[in-house]
Amino acid sequence: MPAARTRPGRLLYAQSGGVTAVINATAAGVIEAARAQGAEVYAARNGILGALREELIDTSKESKAAIAALRHTPGGAFGSCRYKLKSLEANRAEYERLIEVFRAHDIRGFLYNGGNDSADTALKISQLGKATGYDIRCIGVPKTVDNDLAVTDCCPGFGSVAKYTAISVREASLDVASMADTSTKVFILEVMGRHAGWIAAAAGLAGEGADAPPQVILFPERPFDEDAFLAKVKATVERVGWCTVVASEGIRNAEGRFLAEAGTRDAFGHSQLGGVAPVLAALVKAKLGYKYHWALPDYLQRAARHAASATDAEQAYAVGRAAVEYALADMNAVMPVIVRTRESPYRWKIEPAPLAKIANREKTMPKGFIRPDGFGITAAARRYLAPLIQGEAPPPYGKDGLPAYVQLKNVAVPRKLPAFEA
Repeated sequence: MPAARTRPGRLLYAQSGGVTAVINATAAGVIEAARAQGAEVYAARNGILGALREELIDTSKESKAAIAALRHTPGGAFGSCRYKLKSLEANRAEYERLIEVFRAHDIRGFLYNGGNDSADTALKISQLGKATGYDIRCIGVPKTVDNDLAVTDCCPGFGSVAKYTAISVREASLDVASMADTSTKVFILEVMGRHAGWIAAAAGLAGEGADAPPQVILFPERPFDEDAFLAKVKATVERVGWCTVVASEGIRNAEGRFLAEAGTRDAFGHSQLGGVAPVLAALVKAKLGYKYHWALPDYLQRAARHAASATDAEQAYAVGRAAVEYALADMNAVMPVIVRTRESPYRWKIEPAPLAKIANREKTMPKGFIRPDGFGITAAARRYLAPLIQGEAPPPYGKDGLPAYVQLKNVAVPRKLPAFEA
């Protein structure tokens, strides 16, 4: 690892986008690594909005035990947001405000923990720092349950949602199989994944063999074929007695339209989806007449720290520590990424990658990971996915029988600048 520098200055850490079961493990890695190096860390309240509004948190006010407890606490300890900065040309004022806040608080390292859009933000701020002559080191820190960041082998947060999904499919399928003779014939689970089917693919780990659940997986990388889908479900029910379907929220028809498009857009300009599971369930009922149930885990799948992957939790912590090391070693516009060094037994390491190769790029499922019929994963996908859900990292439990999660004090740093409305 590069040698640490001695120049003074604080680090600012911020969380972005949808949180995960292990994003706070990354925060713990950041704060503990910085403390070990004698560096101060502020956190932005609610992501980049906190930086713009000068709503900063002094993490030095938190105890060693509280920071350590972040490793097993889900959610975003400092708050997150879905707020996409426009281009430098379209809204230079926002970027200049960020530099102004950095300057006022002697922030020399900005660590932005998020996905594609966050990597783009960190890259743009690093470019503006150079253009304005302000010495700022911008480090993107990987996080996304969608597993769609380029360059990195996998994304912190994905391994845990993959484990939760595989467990849920296995358990729910046992329930369906028990009741299929007189009750539900088709169970549909909708999982996250707008453009990339990684989470849906992870459901394939629930079982092996032609008749093992899920018997049908629907990927956004493959156009939805209604006739082929109905034929597969019908054949499965007739042969097995029941059928489990796992569908990515972002599956599209042959014309490229989301099956569940609601007609609205979110803060990033993405189409809002209204739920693909009820659409599929209605189709099964209308065309095949089968009794069905469907489920939408939604936040549950990314908040399930009780079922987290030990591998994922370890990787999330490691990228946080590496981000601090990079910032203190004067590295700029990079991201600590996970590199798979060995398939079996699984081995990995962390190394820096340029943000320019990650920002605004999306990694979808390779063609060789989806079966030729489009309804399941291949052996190659299984080899890739299986190590990422290995190991258990349960949180400690309290006397009430519930996980003992930490809530930080989040002491505010006094403002030095006029208010700014983002």
